[in-house]
Amino acid sequence: MKDTAVHFDQLVQARRSVRIYDANLPFDHEAVQRSVERGVLAPNSSNMQLWEFYRVKSPEALKKVAWMCMNQKAAKTSRELVVIVARRDLWKKRQQVLVKEMKRAYPDADAKPAKRAMNYYKNLIPKYYWTDWLDLWGIAKKIFYFFAGLNGPMVRHGNRADIRISVHKSAALAAQNFMMSMKAEGYDTCPMEGMDAKRIKKFLALPRKAEVVMVIGCGPAAEGGIYSERFRIPNDQVIFEV
Repeated sequence: MKDTAVHFDQLVQARRSVRIYDANLPFDHEAVQRSVERGVLAPNSSNMQLWEFYRVKSPEALKKVAWMCMNQKAAKTSRELVVIVARRDLWKKRQQVLVKEMKRAYPDADAKPAKRAMNYYKNLIPKYYWTDWLDLWGIAKKIFYFFAGLNGPMVRHGNRADIRISVHKSAALAAQNFMMSMKAEGYDTCPMEGMDAKRIKKFLALPRKAEVVMVIGCGPAAEGGIYSERFRIPNDQVIFEV
């Protein structure tokens, strides 16, 4: 096993969800910034990057958001909270940016790679992300995919719920990047879903269609911050070869 794999394995083995943080130990807030920046390097669907990251730092804000996280110790004792937000509603802005990037990346507009990239972002992306109020377009796509899939493999997701899941999956990949980076920086984290997302959205002044994916507490672990030994379902019950 390569040295890099050994180091990564050590990080994976050491990462735990820590629920109590030590207020007396030093904490480098720049480690959070570096880790968020590593988070945005995560793979994501079509490179649309439909996410936002909010660092909650001030004592007043921390207290308020911790309350919105049901006053969990992982929130109350955190030195910072990072709110990960899914922004499906920003797809048009991201699409425009990526169209410009494709023009830069492929200066020869007549070349096959350029045409393929431009067709993808100018034509296919709007067809995938656009939705109407009743999601009738999503239903139409599902019907089309069903019949097209009778003759061969077909991507079958396309309604509003499918798109929402896709955006959340991409945000979760970024969250894992962030947490592994924080562990590499010498700190611990705890992802939380137990929260009042509606209040957090209002506190952060987020638009209606934005969705809070999770809140991640971080800081130096305190004694007793890990509640129990790690338990996982045996590998032979979850890992299979075909």
